[in-house]
Amino acid sequence: MTATSPRISLIVATYNWPRALALVLASVRAQRVLPFELIVADDGSRDDTRELIERERAHLPVPLVHVWHEDTGFRLAAIRNKAMAAARGDYVVQIDGDIVLHPEFVRAHAMFARRGSWVQGSRALCSEALTRRLLDGAPVKLGLLTPGIDNRVNALHAPWLSPVVRGERTAMRRVRGCHMAFWRDDLLRVNGYDEAMEGWGREDSELASRLCHAGLQRRNLKFSAVCYHLWHRQAGTDAVGRNHERFLQTVRERRIRCALGIDQHLSPAERVA
Repeated sequence: MTATSPRISLIVATYNWPRALALVLASVRAQRVLPFELIVADDGSRDDTRELIERERAHLPVPLVHVWHEDTGFRLAAIRNKAMAAARGDYVVQIDGDIVLHPEFVRAHAMFARRGSWVQGSRALCSEALTRRLLDGAPVKLGLLTPGIDNRVNALHAPWLSPVVRGERTAMRRVRGCHMAFWRDDLLRVNGYDEAMEGWGREDSELASRLCHAGLQRRNLKFSAVCYHLWHRQAGTDAVGRNHERFLQTVRERRIRCALGIDQHLSPAERVA
């Protein structure tokens, strides 16, 4: 870490799974380098999630902000925009509320951040049995050799390999919003997520395509910002076809900004800027 390292706003998206969120927040507390702030982007969870966040606030030595809106269906794009608008750091790292972090996760992002780019991170997958053990409070140390880890290569913590990773260079394949990072001013430039995309699927790829159209390079981060994705049943896919068509339209027209985006949640001064 250096004096020029970015101030990281870590945004955690959640919806009605406080047991998983508790594991995630515990892994944030265990970071060897803490983020500048932690923002929970809550897509309408019940009171038990709010109560958990209130308890955690007393134990976290950085600001913990709870951004919530009413539950009117899957509106992940909107709640992420609201969280990004509330962010006071200059670099946004976003994860989902079922992503448990390696202790070097935040430090790795701070070291990897480069102007003129956005970052797609990787994640190891926890099996259903391993996830159940973690949620039940079993003393499991997550790592490369932990039983129940799928795609095990993504659990390898070898930071010296990160600079040589290439991977995908466009937004057409392998975009996963459960682990991404951006400079906040780049998000404002493209107007954040397209809130016209409701329901699960493709909102991350659509945002990534506009970032690429704006001239930003995709960089893929592996082997240093290691994290573990808890098992869960797949969300409903009713909206995937509609959202995919909107994504393809963005690609065809090489759109940079969306009409219904983050600017509606910004202060008047930021909108003018």
